[in-house]
Amino acid sequence: MTYGPDERALLADGGAAFYDEAVNAQGIETTDPRIADGGSHRDVFDLLVEVGLLALDEAEGRWLPVDPSTVQTRVVSPLSLQASQLLEESAQWSQTFSTMSQSWRRSPISQSGGPFTYVSGHAIDPYIQGIVAECEVEMLTAQPQAGRNAVTLAPAALRDVAALERGITMRTLYQHSARRSTFTLQYVDAVTKRGAQVRTLDEFFNRMIVVDRRIAIIPVSGGHHTAVGVTEPSVVAYLVDVFERAWERGRPFTNSDTATMRDIASEQRAMTIRMLIEGHSDPVSAKRLGVSPRTYAGYVADLKAEYDQQTRFQLGYAMGQAGVTGKEPVGDEED
Repeated sequence: MTYGPDERALLADGGAAFYDEAVNAQGIETTDPRIADGGSHRDVFDLLVEVGLLALDEAEGRWLPVDPSTVQTRVVSPLSLQASQLLEESAQWSQTFSTMSQSWRRSPISQSGGPFTYVSGHAIDPYIQGIVAECEVEMLTAQPQAGRNAVTLAPAALRDVAALERGITMRTLYQHSARRSTFTLQYVDAVTKRGAQVRTLDEFFNRMIVVDRRIAIIPVSGGHHTAVGVTEPSVVAYLVDVFERAWERGRPFTNSDTATMRDIASEQRAMTIRMLIEGHSDPVSAKRLGVSPRTYAGYVADLKAEYDQQTRFQLGYAMGQAGVTGKEPVGDEED
């Protein structure tokens, strides 16, 4: 029998404690009312017996605990085999679709919509995976912090690591705020170990993936529910130029020395000042800095304390009097 998450949860939540009790008591009496039909522990008892962690000693009339190490292989091995089979089947499906996608992209019908391919909803990730799977030389990615979590980063890590292990080069841009994300740190560690380069930038930018400088994938204006693949050479070249300019201003993700971190803090402070001066709302400002509204409010509170002001109006006036614009070169000290 193959066991699933429901059985594992039952074993972890109640079965483990009942087993521990059986171990300490050197068994459970067959007459124990808790394991009778309708008893309070009948469900966990049945699971322990079925798994093989309790065995009946008819001579003593007790259910005796069994060494878990002798049972584990019988339960875990079928799951491991099933996982391997699913991974293999998944790889075969992916290869089949990749081959068919190549046929589609070479056909005249795929060009009927021009150099733009629109993909929506659940079709976006498979589309990106197919494009990345065909990458031969280079991949450029720009990833704003918003929306990057364990759910989105896990498949991205697997996809990008596989591409790097094929020998492609990869450069990725994040916002400075990504340095505080545990999930992003894990992702960056995985890809940089395989040769990727990652930098961070203070300013906001949109998500973008460029593969072999022949196709760029960007979000449609207004949200991330639709993506567009662009193959028009002049547009792709323009997007690559935008990326390269941003890349030159970025700071290596793996560089965490004191001077770099101080400069990053100064850049985020300067951008907060610019957001205030330009009059953006807190949600908009937080998005542009790649942080939560609460974190952005903390940045504003720090500025109020720094200038000894109580309100944003007073803060703006004080900064204006001091000639602060948020565009001062990083490293300049105020008088």
